[in-house]
Amino acid sequence: MTEYLPYIGAAVCVVAVLRCAARQRHGVRSVLAGAVCGLGALALLGLLEPVTGITLPLTRFTAFCAGVLGLPGVTALLVLRLFL
Repeated sequence: MTEYLPYIGAAVCVVAVLRCAARQRHGVRSVLAGAVCGLGALALLGLLEPVTGITLPLTRFTAFCAGVLGLPGVTALLVLRLFL
């Protein structure tokens, strides 16, 4: 059961994002805009790594958080990196 826990958590996140997007007037556009902003922020962090010293490796988990959750997902990853 524990090996399926990340997949269950990812499914819950996707369902929550899709449910919120369905309530929007332009649901698909808002989901795509959030994904582009999140992935752009992740790319910007990668480009500015030598200047800022903040590292956030590009893995499946970070790409998922940036793509599904957008900019708040990248912010949450940075906060988790600070505490862990």
